[in-house]
Amino acid sequence: MSCHIDNIPTGRIPASVLKKPTVVGLYGVSGCGKSFLLKELKEELGEQEFDYHEGAAVISRLVPGGLSAFQKMEYREKTVWRERAIDQIQEDCTISGRVALVAGHFMFWDEYDKTPQLGWTEHDQTTFTHILYLHVPPDVIAQRRMNDSNRARSSISDEHLRKWQQAECDQLRLVCLEHKILFSIVPPSRHKIAKLLRNFQRNTEEYNLSCARDRLDEVVREVAGPGKLKTTLVMDGDRTLIAEDTGALFWRLFNKTVKDATENTGGGKDPLKELFSGPFGYSYAAFVQAALLYEEVDEKQFDDFCEEVASAVTVHPEFVSLLVQAAECKVGAVIITCGLGLIWEKILKKTGLSETVKVIGGGRIRDHLIITGEVKAALVARLRTAHGMYVCAFGDSVLDLPMLKGASQAIVVVGEERHRSHRMDDALLKAIDDEGLQACQVLLPKTASARLDVVKLPLVSITEGRFLDSLVSRLPCRIHILHATNKNPAKLLMSGMRDARVAGPALREVHRRVGWYLTTEFVSELIGLEEYPIPHVQGPQTQANGHRLRDENRILIVALMRGGEPMALGVSEALPLAPFLHAKYPEDVENRHVEDQKTVILVDSVVNSGKTVVEFVRHIRKLHATIRILVVAGVIQADSLAPGGALAQIPTTEIGFISLRLSDNKFTGKGTTDTGNRLFNTTYLQ
Repeated sequence: MSCHIDNIPTGRIPASVLKKPTVVGLYGVSGCGKSFLLKELKEELGEQEFDYHEGAAVISRLVPGGLSAFQKMEYREKTVWRERAIDQIQEDCTISGRVALVAGHFMFWDEYDKTPQLGWTEHDQTTFTHILYLHVPPDVIAQRRMNDSNRARSSISDEHLRKWQQAECDQLRLVCLEHKILFSIVPPSRHKIAKLLRNFQRNTEEYNLSCARDRLDEVVREVAGPGKLKTTLVMDGDRTLIAEDTGALFWRLFNKTVKDATENTGGGKDPLKELFSGPFGYSYAAFVQAALLYEEVDEKQFDDFCEEVASAVTVHPEFVSLLVQAAECKVGAVIITCGLGLIWEKILKKTGLSETVKVIGGGRIRDHLIITGEVKAALVARLRTAHGMYVCAFGDSVLDLPMLKGASQAIVVVGEERHRSHRMDDALLKAIDDEGLQACQVLLPKTASARLDVVKLPLVSITEGRFLDSLVSRLPCRIHILHATNKNPAKLLMSGMRDARVAGPALREVHRRVGWYLTTEFVSELIGLEEYPIPHVQGPQTQANGHRLRDENRILIVALMRGGEPMALGVSEALPLAPFLHAKYPEDVENRHVEDQKTVILVDSVVNSGKTVVEFVRHIRKLHATIRILVVAGVIQADSLAPGGALAQIPTTEIGFISLRLSDNKFTGKGTTDTGNRLFNTTYLQ
């Protein structure tokens, strides 16, 4: 018997019209107890928020002639009716808004059949949001099949049931990964499955973020009480505080220890690596899937593995020292990890830091918290806004970039090449060049090679006293370096500066233009702009606002004599409200010059070793400890900014270096090549 299927209405509601409903598949080999469990779940969860469907019963209602007619059909016709059934279920729960729980079959495989027949359809993989696979011992299934008086079941050996079960687990895990369906192997426990279903129904991404914020507020209260903590260190865990990835260590230990690891984790591989490199990416759903993977591990084994991993790793001594000192200085510290919070609690206890350093992390569904890169960023934002804190964030990977961009101070932790995130360099470069990230890097161990370059991502030592002092004073201990070396305007302007035929007034004019360009292009980026009213060319009836540098009248321009004067005049032209000072020696800058200012701009034509600039900066810091200092120059020797260079050693909280070009050429002009002599036509004196 066959049925005509060409003109059957689909009844489907377009996905663009209504939000995709939550549809959970309850799967397992025939005879594992799905139907019985469905009835138990209905008793426990009720029908207000959940709908319950037997796949076979839905097909029976739809097919003329019921199941007996369906069973006589060809495979293709069966597939169409199976698709109609899951479509109907999706439509019903889309309208009702309830979660659908569907007992179904992935495949049918009698012992005498060489290959199984799939019951899974393309509509299943676009409809199901979750699959729970019942893992029941094969001998129990065989006994249930034998004792089932409600339906005729063929006799199947334990060995074939095990083979069938393994095939379903393997294929379902792959199908779900490919189509972004959350998957978990679960014991046939009504209470555990009911908890999972409640979680699926309630824990949206928005709800999860709310839980994370509540946990953060709780941590703030635990550490110091509301309003008492002014500065907080926010740290990633894996490959930041330690060199290793605790998640990878956990699964390596699991695969080594558990006999049936192949069945549970998909071939003994690292399931997290497979998960995050697949279609899920690093989405919220991916981290929920990771939590479901951990949920499959026996509870005692889970705790034992966490303990063993915690014992196998060591926190970088530089961080231990920093965290001990931070506690003494009333600086808070919290680890926000996408990994297992329990492992980090054990690591901190082992290190003796559990009283002063708190952990916000998840790991399993039962922990009721999923941490993603976006959640990290939201928690940093909450610390800064709701709690008014200065936040210094540490991270090593792409997942940490949103958090680093939102922090008051950002530090990229750079480990040895073999432990690094390989995706980080490109993403970090984009964040710095295009998204405004201003960060430093710390090398752990110190022998590690730097990321990018130390000009774009300056080095910082977290063990130096001035670093912690900067945190206590809530001022960033960082160096900003902005330059136009490879930009077309720089190439045009540098032509005039380097042309031996250009000297005197013509060269001074080039330097003036450079000063104006560097101020409008780069100084404005560091200081920011403000609006002010201007008369519009269309007449007084038209309102208009102009822009200028923020607090322009409180920016002191200091021309380092004599070579810095022409460029300083260009800076002054861009900042017409800013006071102007000539200074040959640091002492020429007096307290009265800086006491009411917010920024000092030191201007010189060329910075070679940086010795002169260092002397001026140290002197100004004695007069005003927190004033922003910017150094503007046509050329700065790159070595002076590198580790060990004079400018990199400046004991200051915040300073910026702005130049038309960074030079690797160590040549220092003398006589006819001295910039000052060329500017003022005094080369004949040398």
